[in-house]
Amino acid sequence: MNKQAGKKAIELKGVSFCYQGGNRAIDLVDFHVANGEFAAVLAPNGSGKTTLLKLLVKLLIPHEGEIYLNGTDIDEFSKNDLFQRIGLVLQNPNDQLFAATVEEDVAFGPRNLGLTDNEVEERVDRALHYVGAEKLRERAIHQLSFGEQKRVSLAGVLAMHPSVLVLDEPTAGLDPSGEARMLRLLHRLNKDHDITIVMATHSVDMLPLFVDRIYVLKNGFVLKEGAPQVVFNDRESVDSASLRLPYISQFFDELKIHDGVPVNGLPLTIREARLIIMELIPPECITRTSRKSRF
Repeated sequence: MNKQAGKKAIELKGVSFCYQGGNRAIDLVDFHVANGEFAAVLAPNGSGKTTLLKLLVKLLIPHEGEIYLNGTDIDEFSKNDLFQRIGLVLQNPNDQLFAATVEEDVAFGPRNLGLTDNEVEERVDRALHYVGAEKLRERAIHQLSFGEQKRVSLAGVLAMHPSVLVLDEPTAGLDPSGEARMLRLLHRLNKDHDITIVMATHSVDMLPLFVDRIYVLKNGFVLKEGAPQVVFNDRESVDSASLRLPYISQFFDELKIHDGVPVNGLPLTIREARLIIMELIPPECITRTSRKSRF
């Protein structure tokens, strides 16, 4: 159990950032994620979510406001100290992987901390185990599939032992099964290893299964914040941010609006949809059967 659970792992107070030319990418953003939470920043392209993540790890410096990591202003951390506390995984693994082999790449960060060879090897072993990439250890980076490159990029950050992971579109470019595997992996890191996760994404369908909190970003503003049920039941905010509901929620919303089906709330998962359907069907029309195991 994370003893820091409930405390703020990350907090932004009135943060703004402008690119050269006056483009205000982040505008007076208030944002917080508690220790142990899995949070998503949901926004279409160009809405400032990547800028927000770079601010969290000091790749960019805000023009206004303060950023805190576990209650301490991030300006008080040295670069090496900060990178051991919070790690950024970029959207494109080609922007992050640079060594000849998987082992060399994952070992780079720990080795530059001045750790012994045994300590570096232990961190590499553990990080590759966390992402299920032990068999890739001796592989050349250029021989990896895109999904494997994503996992190795994540392993390189995990080898630094951060308490907070920040990921930019970790499922981008993956097929549906690869997207599901990545989100399950992040969920395990969050729940089994007490790693706080902040993930920027514009993918909505699997979020209700994994995340605790969603921030909807539009043109650098926080438009909506809350649990998935709160965010996706506010259709106006979702539409305003040029996003969509999860497909299963969208289907029931159409039934409610266009067909007059008396749906109470919107389901976010198949299980929730099943329960709503069962409530709508008269009991006399339901024939319950038990499924017997074939084994």
